[in-house]
Amino acid sequence: MITLKLVLASRNKKKIEELRTLLSEELGDVEILSLDDVGILGDIEEDGETFEENALIKARVAAKSGYIGVADDSGLSVDALGGEPGVYSARYAAKCNFAGDHDDEGNNQCLLYHLRDVPDGQRGGAYVCAVACVFPNGKELVVRGESRGEILHEYHGTGGFGYDPLFYFPQFQKTFAEVTPEQKHSVSHRGIAIRAFVKKLKEQL
Repeated sequence: MITLKLVLASRNKKKIEELRTLLSEELGDVEILSLDDVGILGDIEEDGETFEENALIKARVAAKSGYIGVADDSGLSVDALGGEPGVYSARYAAKCNFAGDHDDEGNNQCLLYHLRDVPDGQRGGAYVCAVACVFPNGKELVVRGESRGEILHEYHGTGGFGYDPLFYFPQFQKTFAEVTPEQKHSVSHRGIAIRAFVKKLKEQL
């Protein structure tokens, strides 16, 4: 039996590990490769205006390896900020001169700054994830997953990554940084999108 090989268009180690876990759980016998594994070097310019567009841009690059290219683009969309940080979630700190490095800490501090005058009850938002798949023959598919919650005023928990310490999920009465990876995957935007992606992928194979 031939093992299914997928190339993930990412160099974010935490994201790759999370995607690897989710895909392996859903697909079983699958080999997950990174861009580095297949010799695709350099940065991919993500200049799309939506999560779906950026995911497709990255998946098309991964598909140049000759294998099925898979990519996700994800971020936080906050209602009170008109959908920000959105596709700029990973580099939101650039909007705050005081935020320092463009890392999780800087992004979270910038988010808190922009929500400093927003009261409880108006701090709703959603984690959004678009997963794109591009086959070597050029065929493409895209799915989307969302997980709604509220943005807290301060950090809670030390797990996860990104905005997880601030993202309170009402069903758990905890942030994504306070739950186990298994709990998070069961309801997260990425988990929802991956399960929808796997369903569509199986229809194509």
